Amino acid sequence: MSSSDRKKAVLYHQLQQLRAATNSNALNKASIIVDASNYIKELKQKVDTLRQGVGTSTAPNPSPAVTVETLERGFLINVLSDKNSPGLLVSILEAFEELGLDVLDARVSCSDTFQLEAVGGENQGQADSIDAHVVKEAVLQAIQNWSQSSEQD
Repeated sequence: MSSSDRKKAVLYHQLQQLRAATNSNALNKASIIVDASNYIKELKQKVDTLRQGVGTSTAPNPSPAVTVETLERGFLINVLSDKNSPGLLVSILEAFEELGLDVLDARVSCSDTFQLEAVGGENQGQADSIDAHVVKEAVLQAIQNWSQSSEQD
């Protein structure tokens, strides 16, 4: 058997495996590949449907992860949630204001997930009165308050 004949035999065998895996009744290569493509699209739709079902069956508004690091002058605050959280940014910014933190720099993404990275500096009159633990607790409380108010809506 020549090298070319072996390659053809392997390709034919692989196409038959693809045909069987995708439940295709097609006989020619192009039709088998089209059926496989359609089968993959169906599987993707099923996965999306299952993901949506899992998302709605879990606890409402799982708590975002919060980290706070002390910087030379202020704090680096990171908040990450695996779902979009309308109104959460406002709650967190209000907590910053109550603490007397000025937002010096921030990056926010609210498309599919919620991400906030902010650098907060203390107001002049607040020097040395706030530590990272206090900031984290205030952000967590703001998230809890937001979560309770969004559940009532």
